[in-house]
Amino acid sequence: SAGLTEEQKEFQKVALDFASKEMAPHMAEWDEKEIFPVETMRKAAQLGFGGIYVKPDVGGSGLSRLDTSIIFEALSTGCTSTTAYMSIHNMCVWMIDSFGSEEQRRRFCPSLCSMEKFASYCLTEPGSGSDAASLLTSAQRKGDTYVLNGSKAFISGGGDTDVYVVMCRTGGPGPKGISCLVLEKGTPGLSFGKKEKKVGWNSQPTRAVIFEDCVVPVDNRLGAEGQGFSIAMKGLNGGRINIASCSLGAAHASVLLAQEHLTVRKQFGEPLANNQYLQFGLAEMATRLVAARLMVRNAARALQEGREDAAVLCSMAKLFATDECFAICNQALQMHGGYGYLKDYAVQQFVRDIRVHQILEGTNEVMRMIVARNLLQG
Repeated sequence: SAGLTEEQKEFQKVALDFASKEMAPHMAEWDEKEIFPVETMRKAAQLGFGGIYVKPDVGGSGLSRLDTSIIFEALSTGCTSTTAYMSIHNMCVWMIDSFGSEEQRRRFCPSLCSMEKFASYCLTEPGSGSDAASLLTSAQRKGDTYVLNGSKAFISGGGDTDVYVVMCRTGGPGPKGISCLVLEKGTPGLSFGKKEKKVGWNSQPTRAVIFEDCVVPVDNRLGAEGQGFSIAMKGLNGGRINIASCSLGAAHASVLLAQEHLTVRKQFGEPLANNQYLQFGLAEMATRLVAARLMVRNAARALQEGREDAAVLCSMAKLFATDECFAICNQALQMHGGYGYLKDYAVQQFVRDIRVHQILEGTNEVMRMIVARNLLQG
């Protein structure tokens, strides 16, 4: 909590308390049984965590990107997978709040902020992941409607959520031909693939989302035609901070688990904590965690202030924090020895849940491309 205001420390305490009481005791069960903990998330929404950086007039908390990062880091200590879904939900609500009309904001945001309804972000397709601008899902204009055809892959919450923020092609090839539509569950022609079996992130369902002649009112388009790719990328800048923050929480929890294990576990007649090699390892883990946290919070401030370098700082923070935090969690597992590989020990779940953070919201290879391009363009 170093460097935080008193108000931010209070947000952090509320989120940490919620994580320890409402999430951590159920984390293993949600993972094992693949439970989407709807009621727990609705309890979190009662604390204002359903629309953290959404404007208050439609039910949001109106907090800053830094406040948001602090909250997601704290919640992630209780269950990284569930918090990561909540971060995606928050991103979707923010996109509607920021780019929607007054009518759209008032129609969709209140029930999403309360988590009466849940949202999914639909950008990735079977043939376009990192190259998102090549997406093929099409929306043909017919009078005051669009007819939507195509499919999306790896959609968090897919099939269990109520609102789908969909990037689709309304114009020619490339980013300028992409628009953003909001679909509601129950729309004729909207269907879902099988629930994917994943290494981690098991407390949130992942499915393909399929559109077969879905008729969507033009009134459900966010922004102007051709603005969709820009909306998607602006959403992802915040999404990268959010997912990096979830990584910080997992790493923080894993450092504490390693610290405890080294203290209680004995080998060669003395606690592992007396072993200097392990002491140095723990010190490096804590140091890298603090460095990653500072980087994420710096990027969050830049994004909040609308600075010109915000996008590249978000990419740097996502790259650095997700790589470093996975290494920290993995090292914490190693320090547990054979126990770390047992599902009775939480550290293995943090390792499994955090691994995908290096892939989603833009792979870390793409983050390197964004940073390099920024440097070379001067």
